[in-house]
Amino acid sequence: MSIVVPAYNEESVIRQCVTAAIYQSVPAHEIIVVDNMSKDSTAQIVRQLQSEYPESRIILLTQDREQGLIPTRNFGLDAATGDVLGRIDADSLLEPDWVEEVQRAFMDSSVQAATGPVIYYDMPMRRFGLKADDKMRQLLLKLSRHEYHFLFGSNMAIRRTAWEAIRDSTCRDEKDEMHEDIDLSLHLAERGLKIQYWPDMVSGMSARRLEDSPKDYRYYVQRFDRTYKAHNIKKIALRAPMAVIFSVYYPAKLLRAIHSANQPPVKRGGV
Repeated sequence: MSIVVPAYNEESVIRQCVTAAIYQSVPAHEIIVVDNMSKDSTAQIVRQLQSEYPESRIILLTQDREQGLIPTRNFGLDAATGDVLGRIDADSLLEPDWVEEVQRAFMDSSVQAATGPVIYYDMPMRRFGLKADDKMRQLLLKLSRHEYHFLFGSNMAIRRTAWEAIRDSTCRDEKDEMHEDIDLSLHLAERGLKIQYWPDMVSGMSARRLEDSPKDYRYYVQRFDRTYKAHNIKKIALRAPMAVIFSVYYPAKLLRAIHSANQPPVKRGGV
């Protein structure tokens, strides 16, 4: 399988992301980082990793036609050569058995895409948080009456043939108003292509979204509604994810603040 990582100005996280993708119980066929015209040292760090891990197939691509996650994601998925295409974010930290679990999920030939829970590595009580995240995603499935299994962009994989079936119809979202992973999910559902939720397919991710103001976070959550409207979906049950995800904002933000306050100060200068 291939792992695709879109990246824009991710020098603070890209090394740990790629390193976690390298150290897998079953190695990936290739790890593709797609640099979207970063102005920092993202590309340089990936080149360093290529030198440090010559036995791993780390590929650095540049998408310089347009700025944005969707064209960068598409560029990487189109370039990948695996039968299954993993898609994670630059701040994702894959668990060591992630590739192995993805392969298990796709042993069922009817599965065309898969997604799993996340563990927030910069929050307290991480393992409890993982269980809570899994329960929340199971709840969202139940609330949507299992009509829609939603992919999660930080932790997803899609069969190459399924990507080829939907890539020309996926929304470009030039105004950056939608959830690109939900858009993928809906295009798969429209074609009757099965998405599997796989609880053992675990990725770590940052809770940096909680640094957003309440107004910005609300706009982020409302991307669900804008994505549904683009697909002309009006089912009340699908509004549940918006309510559930927004409801965890304040308690999670408080936990993150407590966690940050208890971290040792960063030492600067000296030996």
